[in-house]
Amino acid sequence: MSSFFSCCIVFLSVICFCTKICFADSDNLQDTCPTSPSAKQTIFINGFPCKNPNDNIAPDFKTSKLTKAGNTDNFFGSSVNIVTAAELAGLNTLGLSIARTDLRVDGLVALHSHPRASELFFVSKGTVLAGFIDTQNRAFQKMLKEGDVFVFPRGLLHFSLNAGYDFATAFSVFNSQNPGVVGISGAMFKNDLDMIYKITKGFLSDHFKNVTFSGSSSLNRQQFRNLNPII
Repeated sequence: MSSFFSCCIVFLSVICFCTKICFADSDNLQDTCPTSPSAKQTIFINGFPCKNPNDNIAPDFKTSKLTKAGNTDNFFGSSVNIVTAAELAGLNTLGLSIARTDLRVDGLVALHSHPRASELFFVSKGTVLAGFIDTQNRAFQKMLKEGDVFVFPRGLLHFSLNAGYDFATAFSVFNSQNPGVVGISGAMFKNDLDMIYKITKGFLSDHFKNVTFSGSSSLNRQQFRNLNPII
């Protein structure tokens, strides 16, 4: 009987260990591993091939992609620019990525999730209402001011809304070099622009009434082409 319990304990330990590996980026085995540029990828691994360590340079670890505000001239009035290891070579194997969120007045980042990362959301300008929904359908939301930080747990649906009277900006850090993103509106309605309009016309709040319409019954299709629901 004791050997049976011992086997069970070993089995559970192996399962827990494998689960930990599956749900986290692999640890790096050297100081740095900037992505090696390649004209054509022929080998596909869980990450990117590394440069020769002797060829590493300081610019591998710097980016200016988040210095400017994104384009918020779209249906949701928001923009998110995520920098992963694909854009910043030095992030490769470090298990990190970063993003900038820009929200015009009444701008919204629609419900979405990151299947491979939790997110630290830091408000650097403006007032933002941020929240997430857990697996028991409980909603957690807080009004954030400049300097406040909110946490979006891995894989849970979350959103952010500019609740102030001025442009808002926030920066996020993810504990994955490729957090991924799954957006509800994009997954369900991306290929049916008329359906998006029919649904949002009846149920979206006054936050979206500042959208310009063309004609009496249909939203300007160019605005929909600029739609970025996941942001």
